[in-house]
Amino acid sequence: QVRLVESGGGSVQAGGSLRLSCAADGSIFSINAMGWYRQAPGRQRELVALITSGGNTHYGDSVKGRFTISRDNTKNTVYLQMNNLKRDDTAVYYCNAEIVGSMTRWPDDYWGQGTQVTVSS
Repeated sequence: QVRLVESGGGSVQAGGSLRLSCAADGSIFSINAMGWYRQAPGRQRELVALITSGGNTHYGDSVKGRFTISRDNTKNTVYLQMNNLKRDDTAVYYCNAEIVGSMTRWPDDYWGQGTQVTVSS
């Protein structure tokens, strides 16, 4: 069984920084794209950043230039460095990954449990 375990959320003042981590755990054959999404109260879940297995990245317009996504394939972990945080970044952040399990040898979509990020002015 595969799961994604997130860490690193919390509260910070506007202009501050946080780093989120998400580790994939279980019987994993390979991991394709990994990414971060967020959902604020009353709003739809939106893409924050995405990174392919080859290291190509894509960012949502609202975070370009402030957030950086990276991954360590040796640790099956994806990171999100968030700088110059704004109040509008307040949301629950979810890790997502397309993982090929060792038993299934078929890609499945997995989500983390979510971690709260709160930015105050």
